[in-house]
Amino acid sequence: MKSHYRVVVIGGGVVGASVLYHLAKMGWTDVALVERSVLTAGSSWHAAGGIHALNADPNIAQLQAYTIDLLSEIEKESGQSIGLHMTGGLTMAGTPDRWEWLQSAYRTFQSIGIEDCRLVTVEEAVELNPIMSGDGLLGGMWADREGYIDTTGTVHAYAGAAKKYGAEVIEHNRVLELNQTLEGWEVVTEKGTISCEHVVNAAGLWAKQVGRMAGIELPVSPLKHHYFVTDTVPELADLDFEVPMTVDLEGFTYTRQDQNGLLLGIYEVNTEHWAMDGAPWDYGMELFQEQTDRIENELMMGYGRYPALENVGIKTWVNGAFTFSPDGNPLVGPVPGKRGYWSACAVMAGFLQGGGVGKSLAEWMIHGEPEADVYGMDVARYGVWAENKQYIKETTGQFYSRRFVMTYPNEQLPAGRPLKMTGIYSDQDAAGAVWGQSWDLEVPLYFAPEGFEETPSLKRSNAHDIVGAECRAVREGVGLLDITAFSRFEVTGPKAESWLDKLMASKLPTPGRAKLAPMLGHDGRLKGDLTVFNWGDGRYWITGSYYLRTWHMRWFNDHMEDGVHVRDLGDEMAGLSLSGPKSRDVLQTALTDGDADSLRFMGCAQMDVGLVRCHVGRLSVAGELGFEMHCRAGDLKALRDTLLAAGADHGIIEYGFNALLSLRLEKSFGIWSAEFTQGYTPGQTGMDRWIDWSKDFIGKQAAVKERDANAPTKLLVTLEVDADGADAAGYEPVWAGDKKIGFVTSGGYGHTVGKSIAMALIDPEHTSEGTALSVHVVGVQRQATVIPASPYDPSGVAMRR
Repeated sequence: MKSHYRVVVIGGGVVGASVLYHLAKMGWTDVALVERSVLTAGSSWHAAGGIHALNADPNIAQLQAYTIDLLSEIEKESGQSIGLHMTGGLTMAGTPDRWEWLQSAYRTFQSIGIEDCRLVTVEEAVELNPIMSGDGLLGGMWADREGYIDTTGTVHAYAGAAKKYGAEVIEHNRVLELNQTLEGWEVVTEKGTISCEHVVNAAGLWAKQVGRMAGIELPVSPLKHHYFVTDTVPELADLDFEVPMTVDLEGFTYTRQDQNGLLLGIYEVNTEHWAMDGAPWDYGMELFQEQTDRIENELMMGYGRYPALENVGIKTWVNGAFTFSPDGNPLVGPVPGKRGYWSACAVMAGFLQGGGVGKSLAEWMIHGEPEADVYGMDVARYGVWAENKQYIKETTGQFYSRRFVMTYPNEQLPAGRPLKMTGIYSDQDAAGAVWGQSWDLEVPLYFAPEGFEETPSLKRSNAHDIVGAECRAVREGVGLLDITAFSRFEVTGPKAESWLDKLMASKLPTPGRAKLAPMLGHDGRLKGDLTVFNWGDGRYWITGSYYLRTWHMRWFNDHMEDGVHVRDLGDEMAGLSLSGPKSRDVLQTALTDGDADSLRFMGCAQMDVGLVRCHVGRLSVAGELGFEMHCRAGDLKALRDTLLAAGADHGIIEYGFNALLSLRLEKSFGIWSAEFTQGYTPGQTGMDRWIDWSKDFIGKQAAVKERDANAPTKLLVTLEVDADGADAAGYEPVWAGDKKIGFVTSGGYGHTVGKSIAMALIDPEHTSEGTALSVHVVGVQRQATVIPASPYDPSGVAMRR
């Protein structure tokens, strides 16, 4: 062990070993892994070792596919057998909705380039896995690249390959303290103190304690998980092939062959947390006593699905702990506020996702950005509110218990809610608000009559007409929307303007004006679709997506300069917007100081609305004449009351974000996490039209290269879809004949144009208006046509009234 390394990875499970391997392979060889016991002593040694392609997040699915492809490579590089059994895999559906979802998921896989899957009938599935009963099943999906590995061998293969590249593995050496220094970190271990530039927390069951050593509260918790291995199953022994990995979604079980026995794992509905403050330091190779009473229902379903189990004994029970995050995805990346401290935690499917996690983290550390869009596992997707122990318990338990439960796109889950509520929550609740959640905040989705309950659905729900009525009211009159769920950052200081000018790719607004502003990463890909306000008194605001607050603040801090101060106003400020042809009349009636007529499109000013001093901007995501009013959080109720009273004679209604999403589609306005992500470029998405090419800004070199030399391989278009009771949502494949040419970024129904609309990234040669294409919607192929952008008010007259 040396006294200094460039990187110290803490934790010798599959994730830590993968991070070490990828760092060393990419050229950072002065790296060490420190393990308190021996490699695999935690969750890795007792993991079931299954590998499969299915994941609800397409970006995570792509990283899983990378991991699967990597396994045979690390076996060759290390010379260590990983016991890879590529049996193929089945995922089975037993309800009509689940079968529709599986058909839709199959098409999503096609969109992201996973081509080795196919749908299978029940009869074919039973032929592939003869010990499985087909009773109650409707169909399934087969994937070639599924199977299982030897978990211990795989960890040693990652570590062995890393050592061949020059990395070091130090076992039997617990980390005792972490101390931040000017140069990086001081890692105090049982065998001495190591200084390093970067620390990676890949401590698995001990991630909580290793986080606390640095003053960090990670939203993670271990939960117990069961599987068992049977004695020899005669029906398996008689086969001349190995049965595939099989997931029975309605039965909460997964299986794989284990020699001539069967391994059956259970995702228990009745969950049990363990050691929420982190595992004891002397824990590692232990298991818990099986709790058959807690898993009785799942066991009965498992035995029903595999009748051969009735006649064999159980050889081994495994009831071990795995670490989960609130949404089940990993916590990866640079921890905000702790320079040089990296998270690689909560990778509950470590042997499936560990390769992708290691690759992405190594790229991030070495190159400044990962190749893939990894927001779905970025540690910055959570804020300080997620540190609450009860929140962690509720959300991790909900995820685990619903691991194989069908979740619908329009379904609202209860764990950890309601948490943050605006000052008008009770009033809007009484007015019929149906609530969704953005980050920690409750947001109104729509306003329904008393007693209404939305039916979860993959298709248009019974709230469809309610949302349509809200859309028409905004287009024809005036609607009031709670926009507290917008992020707000205040930028001040003597160098605020020059700093913003470098950070944003657009021109900055002049005093009293607002401007749409793309923000780029160093690689030229998007970092934000933002709006910058210049209030004319030395203060600028940046507004954007509320749920990206920590993510964006990390980026701002990473590029901070002396003479600049950035403050997150998200917990101080709230807001309401008026949209529609009568919105100016309502605002003018409500104003006690200011003139609504004088505020031009994209103008901004401070005005008094009733008793409330507001920052007002004349813009609207709905594509109508509109005004955004931002006020102190405590003033929101007074502002709402004033505007509703002022709008009473104009037929004002309150509306929610479901209607706003429909209205913005009718204008072909993209949104973050759909049309705009850190995986896309300004040239692909049309954001390049806002770029000021005459100035220097972060990402300019890459953006110019795209503009002048590397034409985008995909372009954003608007499609009209010949839908039938269902609309595209995102990641559905787009076809020109039988050629896949792109995928949907988002979609929905345009209630005021009467069309099903989708936005899509497709090959440039198919983007001409009128081009006939097709799209899969909930697994069914539908005709689609490229139409001009902004099917509603294409000239933008309504916004500029």
